[in-house]
Amino acid sequence: MRPILMKGHERPLTFLKYNRDGDLLFSCAKDHTPTVWFADNGERLGTYRGHNGAVWTCDVSRDSMRLITGSADQTVKLWNVQKGTQLYTFNFGSPARSVEFAIGDKLAVITTDPFMELTSAIHVKRIAGDSTEQTEESVLVIKGPQGRINRAVWGPLNRTIISAGEDAVIRIWDSETGKLLKESDKESGHKKTITSLTKAADGSHFLSGSLDKSAKLWDTRTLTLIKTYSTERPVNAVAMSPLLDHVVLGGGQDASAVTTTDHRAGKFEAKFYDKILQEEIGGVKGHFGPINALAFNPDGKRYGANKNSLLIYNLLMELDVVVCCVSNEPCRWKVEIYVLSCMFAATEFLFCSGLLIILTICVLQLNSFSSGGEDGYVRLHHFDPDYFNIKI
Repeated sequence: MRPILMKGHERPLTFLKYNRDGDLLFSCAKDHTPTVWFADNGERLGTYRGHNGAVWTCDVSRDSMRLITGSADQTVKLWNVQKGTQLYTFNFGSPARSVEFAIGDKLAVITTDPFMELTSAIHVKRIAGDSTEQTEESVLVIKGPQGRINRAVWGPLNRTIISAGEDAVIRIWDSETGKLLKESDKESGHKKTITSLTKAADGSHFLSGSLDKSAKLWDTRTLTLIKTYSTERPVNAVAMSPLLDHVVLGGGQDASAVTTTDHRAGKFEAKFYDKILQEEIGGVKGHFGPINALAFNPDGKRYGANKNSLLIYNLLMELDVVVCCVSNEPCRWKVEIYVLSCMFAATEFLFCSGLLIILTICVLQLNSFSSGGEDGYVRLHHFDPDYFNIKI
């Protein structure tokens, strides 16, 4: 699994986010400038300039038209993804740590840090379809948790909000009233700061990572602890595969000690675990500092085709070779797909005027994951076929 190294940030990475289609990757860093990349080849498409502080987080709308970013400059900004222009700026009295669009993209949950006399808070903002009608007003503000709230995500059907942070407690809130519904058990829960939360594709469970050198899998509705993944390094970022029962943990020693330690001793690799058996199944090295962000491509069904085969196919279509059958009926297509791990050949038999044309297209599944580190690099990894055949 040879990574694509993407160098577009001048300072450490803080967050990574794929769009729903999996063709775009958004990265945030302490250099004030969110960046968008092609998820297939790592080509940088553009940047979003306007923040005056570290950008801690981002999210992209379901249709990939709008981006929302949260920054230490005490603002949250809405952007036009394609043009890179600012659509609206929400102003707060403290740094914005976490943002996420709700299902439907009509609401966004935002967390702000404690600052001066202000306590940490969870804000719910209504997102207007037309940016000219956007307002600053919060639909709901939740205060209460001690210390910084590092992550807040939406629960099923936008009915709840799940938050976690410095006090090592996971909380579930009612998204309409702000009432506290559940708290994680202190005995079975994390013992140190929770750094990250990520939800499963179906929303039924979520994964939390903590500086107590563990990650935990929780039931979204009941907040019941399901699994615990123990490691030997503080966990800064977690991710779950959309295809296999795998979870990935990333972290490493504190950034302040990086310059005094060999990268091999710093434990900077991303560790893969079996979600069910809780056993470590592998690791990916490469970063020269702690891993701060991880993300799986959400779409494991996208494919790339052999270029020569596509050229032949397009040529046949342009020359009208494939036009009709002997009976003057539309051509009949028979497609047979032979799956071999993540690579397969799609052989198409075209019957036309008694002529059998056999066209074989070699297709590669482009499922991937990416990591962002304290070293300022984004590493994009496309999985080898062997990864899909891992057995324990």
